[in-house]
Amino acid sequence: MTANIAQDPVHARKSAIAATIGCGLEFYDFMTFSYFAIQIGNCFFPSHDRYTSLMGSLATFGVGFLGRPVGAHVLGRLGDRIGRKPVMLLSMVLMGLAVTTMALTPSYATIGIAAPIIVVFARLVQGFALGGEVSSATVYLVEVAHPMRRATSASLQGVCQFASTSVGALVGLLLSSLLSPEQLTTWGWRVALLIGAAVVPYALVLRRMLPETAPSTASTKPLDKQDASARPSRGELRIALAGAGMITAGTMFTYVANYTTTFGQNQLHLSSSAAMLAQLIGNVIAALAGVAGGMLSDRFGRRPLLILPHAALIIVILPLYSWLVAQPSIVSLTMVTGILAALRVLTGASIYAAISETIAPTRRVHWFALIYALPVTLFGGGTQLFITWLMHATGTAMSLAWYLVGSQVLGLCAALFVTESAPVRRRQPEFALA
Repeated sequence: MTANIAQDPVHARKSAIAATIGCGLEFYDFMTFSYFAIQIGNCFFPSHDRYTSLMGSLATFGVGFLGRPVGAHVLGRLGDRIGRKPVMLLSMVLMGLAVTTMALTPSYATIGIAAPIIVVFARLVQGFALGGEVSSATVYLVEVAHPMRRATSASLQGVCQFASTSVGALVGLLLSSLLSPEQLTTWGWRVALLIGAAVVPYALVLRRMLPETAPSTASTKPLDKQDASARPSRGELRIALAGAGMITAGTMFTYVANYTTTFGQNQLHLSSSAAMLAQLIGNVIAALAGVAGGMLSDRFGRRPLLILPHAALIIVILPLYSWLVAQPSIVSLTMVTGILAALRVLTGASIYAAISETIAPTRRVHWFALIYALPVTLFGGGTQLFITWLMHATGTAMSLAWYLVGSQVLGLCAALFVTESAPVRRRQPEFALA
């Protein structure tokens, strides 16, 4: 069935768009929390010390990542056993329930300690859902695509993340411009979350119409048990380790980028609307660069698009942040955010495509889920908490820049170990996906 879909460009395009919309919605719900970290901290973790309140909010944001590896394991295995489509539907339902619960939970001043407990539980459910969503949606995008356009299709996963976070930043910009700080803390951030929850039913309708691509449901023949339980090849183990390293680097970078609104307000002392505008523009630039990265990867191969952007980032991060810290403004914050994000997302589609092309179909979703979720859990959930503490402890915003440099050194080292899997560079275009 995968091949039939890939041979029909219109059908493949519609399926990819439907999968992407659902994925984008889930990231909107998950990441909007970070944009309103200060306001949510004041609501659920009131304190006379602004730093303590913010740390409580960021810790709750990090809790959502604890559910990711569990969701990756449970939903990833389901994705290989019962199909990609059922898992994408289930993750959407769970995400909708979690975000609605968070948005409607009364403040600490109203119900006391029960408020942060409920919010923490809802974040765990969000993390569980997203742990299975990313893998099933990304693998689906690769499987539904024509062999020569897999990275371009996979780039939609990154685009949906940046597009959804852009919408979140736009909503945050509008709310912060229209509402007073007190209104934003009391109910403004709740409106931002409920906007995402309201779109869930529409996304579910779109996903119900998706064709299945999993081998277990793609034909009337039973799943080949020997293939499903076969020992992983060296290529699979190699891409698993390299992929985990690159996703770790990407995760560290991404959650620093998503910290832009908080960084702009706390360290650069810009207004909340100025910081959110910089976040918005940076995300739009990154979304466009993500598609360009996918197209270039399909044209020239995975390795060039994995190695060169990592190397470029290592070179430019420190000079750009030095300029930003020395001359903080909406212009400098927007330019630095946009340049760094564009370079970073050039690699995304190549990482997703290389992992999917190398791992066998009967364990592809489960492995992809774990390769993605474990680094995100270890280095994503605590990143914003850690860098907030790091800058507080060192007294300089440049410590964030050094953190980014270290992450990209790790990503470059991992990229050097990736074996080329792009059909344009191989004789058999159906490599591993056949």
